[in-house]
Order: sequence, then C-alpha cells, then structure tokens
Amino acid sequence: MKESSPLNLYKFLPQTNCGECGEQTCMAFAAGLIARERTIEECKPLFEEKNQKKYAKKLASLKEVIAPEVALVYVGVGDQQQKVGGEDVMYRHQMTFFNKPPFAYDVADSMAEADLVERVKLIDTWRKFYIGNWEGVEMVAVRSVTGDPDKFAKCVKTVMANTKKPLILCSFDPKVLKAGLEVSAETRPLIYAATKDNWKEVAQLAYDYKVPVTLSVPFDLDGLKGMAITFSEMGLKDLVLDPGTAPNGEKLQESLQNFIKLRRAATEEGQKDFNYPVMALPINAWMTSDDPVRGAYWESILAATFVIRGADIMIRHSMEPHSVMPDMHLRFNIYTDPRTPVQVKPGLNKVGNPTEDSPIFLTTNFALTYYTVESDLASNNIDSYLLAVNTDGIGVQASVAGGQITPSKIKDAFAEAGVDFEKTSHKSFILPGMAAKFSGELEDLYQFKVKALVGPEDSGRIPGWMEKQWPPKK
Repeated sequence: MKESSPLNLYKFLPQTNCGECGEQTCMAFAAGLIARERTIEECKPLFEEKNQKKYAKKLASLKEVIAPEVALVYVGVGDQQQKVGGEDVMYRHQMTFFNKPPFAYDVADSMAEADLVERVKLIDTWRKFYIGNWEGVEMVAVRSVTGDPDKFAKCVKTVMANTKKPLILCSFDPKVLKAGLEVSAETRPLIYAATKDNWKEVAQLAYDYKVPVTLSVPFDLDGLKGMAITFSEMGLKDLVLDPGTAPNGEKLQESLQNFIKLRRAATEEGQKDFNYPVMALPINAWMTSDDPVRGAYWESILAATFVIRGADIMIRHSMEPHSVMPDMHLRFNIYTDPRTPVQVKPGLNKVGNPTEDSPIFLTTNFALTYYTVESDLASNNIDSYLLAVNTDGIGVQASVAGGQITPSKIKDAFAEAGVDFEKTSHKSFILPGMAAKFSGELEDLYQFKVKALVGPEDSGRIPGWMEKQWPPKK
C-alpha cells in the first residue's frame, strides 16, 4: 500500500521548517506530498547545490517513497500532454484516483484524405460540458491498415496537421512504426505494440526515438511480466501493458480478472517490476458485429467496464454521442476526488443579460446544484443573477441542516459579491425553497429594506414560479 503517514515522510525532509515551500512546517509539507498537493521540487533545501551531499540520500529515498504505485507515463508534449497511470490505490475510496484514462479514437491509413481530415477534426473538437467541466477526447490512435510505411507516414502527417492531441501509432510491423516515428517523434507518441515476435525491433525504436511503448502479450501475464522486465533492463521505463481485451465470452471474464490482478500487483503487492499502466481496447467490440448501433453500444459497455476495472488508457472507435457521453460521464465521476465535493467558485454570476430589473437567485457552490440551477435559468431565457454561496461544496438541503449556510453567511456573501440592492428596482432576492426558513431572519438582518422571496425547491419549476411571483408585489 502507498505510504499514507506524513510522519514517515518527514524523516526524509530537511526538518528545518524554513517555510520556503509555502507551508509553515515540514510535517505539513509531508502531508501535502501524500495528497499530491505538493511536489518534491518545492522543497528548495533538498535541491540547493550546497546541500547536495547532505541531502542526497534523503532525496533519493523520498523520490522512491512517493513514487506512484502504478508508474506514471507521459504521452505527448505541451499543454495537451497526457498522464497515463500514476495511481496509488486499488479502490477509489481508499484515497482517490488521480489521472483519468485518456480516450484515444482511431483513424486509419486506408481512409481517403477528406474523410481522414473530417474525422480528425471531429475528434479534435468533440467536447461536452458536464458539471462545470468540459469533457473531451484526449488522443488520436493512428492505425496501419494498409501495412504500407509510406502511407502510414503520410497519414500521421495529415493527423498532425489537423490536431495537437497526442498520438498512438498502431502497428505490429516495426518498419511501419519507424516510418510513423520519423515524422512524429518530437511529439512523443505512444507506439503500439511490442509483441513476442517483434519485441527486439520495437524496443530499439523506443530506445532510438525516446518514446513510450506498449507491450502486448494477450492472456499471458507471465509472458507480459517477462517482457516488461526485459524492456526495463534495457533502460526502457516508459511502458504500457496490454494484457488483452476480449470483446465477449469467457475470454472477456479473463480480461477483467487480468486487469484486476495487474492493479492489485502494483498497489497491494508492491511488484515494482510489473507496476506499469494498463491499456484496454474497447475498439475490439467491433470484431463481434458489423451493425454500427450494436457495435457502438457494446463498445460503450466495454469502455465503462474497464474504466471501473483499472484501465489507464483506451483505444476506441465510435464517436456517436450515445456511445461517448455515458462513458465520459462515468469516467468523470469515478475520477472525481471523493474527499472533496465538486464545487464552483463562490460569487455572483450573470445568466443571460440581466439588468437592474432582473431577479437575483442564490444557491450553494456545490457544482451539481449550481449548474442545474444555471441551466434551468438559461434554458428558459431568464435573464438573472445567480449567487453561489460558499458551503464547501455541499448542497442546499444538507448545508441548511448542517449549518454550512446560514442567514448571516448569505448576507456576507451578498456583501462580498458587491451586491447593492438599492440599485435594483425590486430590492429583493430569491431563496431556494429548501432554505425557506431563513426568509424571516434575513429580512430582519436587512432591517426589512430587502425582501427575501422563497423560490421553488426544484429549480425546474422556476419558470412557473416566475409567472406567478415575479416581479414581487410592493
């Protein structure tokens, strides 16, 4: 298991409490390292030249202790670089998961150029707004279907001309992979894949071009482990494992069991020679059916299954919304830190084009609540202001019961947001129905110069409420 005690990390720190890292004590910094809120580099005394001999052993030990249980592999460069792996626990509730598995959608070197460009642009621009975040596709997998190195290199060039997303170069032929690497190596693509038949040539490519490589030994964990050890001894550490993804039947059950075994070996058994991120191939669902609806449906099921079972990266095909969106949402939820509620920045925001006559609504800064209210206002063309009160990301009903939102906090939130009710024509604001009990006390706090209206409990009923209650009666 991953080290979870700050006290055990403290012994590897300078123990000077110098504060240069931004924390008051080295113990607090150690806690930040465990939570991944701090990095080793922020401890400046460890890296100062005058202290190199003094702290060399501590620094080496600290790096080893805080290294993630599942090795972290970087694919791509720049602001679109993807982190693959880097997890510490078997199950999310033990701490959290840190790096959601990138979805790579495929293109093929057999596609007509116009079709290729169209698909790459679709992959590059696809995105969906979900609970305050834009979810999108992270990578492009370029598959060699023709087996022609020149066509593959041309295809890779076309893809690179139309997107900056990281690439996976897919072929079992080292000559084809080399042709792709010659035009894309500086973007640090992931190559797929080294097998029992081509591993020497592919290992040489990974070494020469300094790129991460996938090791593919389907349904043979011992063989996969042996290849991983061999590559590691050659100095190749940026490895991704492909243990095989069966689309259905008993082999699918074996695939799931192998994914679980690999995650357990890394996080609970401490097998450092076998602790690399794992690739799933939901795209294999298309081997079972030519029907585009069934293929997309089954691919989505496989992707959802392997998101839950510890896949660190995936290659997919269908870009249909009914296939992509459910898995995007599931992935977002699984890789949301359970220790911290999803929340938005507190403050006053505009919905539409509000004026001095527009209503002022308030809710909590729990992201799901906030964006639900905002969506209901925007979709009904209700120009308004929406105040998010800081409740540490807790919803209305729970924060009313728990004291995270109170009349005084609401008044302070309006003051901090700079709301001057005297400049409005209605001198009022609208409480969520579940906070109705605060209305009297709030009006008392404002010395009855501001009216606290009680809105519906369900923001979906705001349009009907507006018809009857707005503008407020004087």
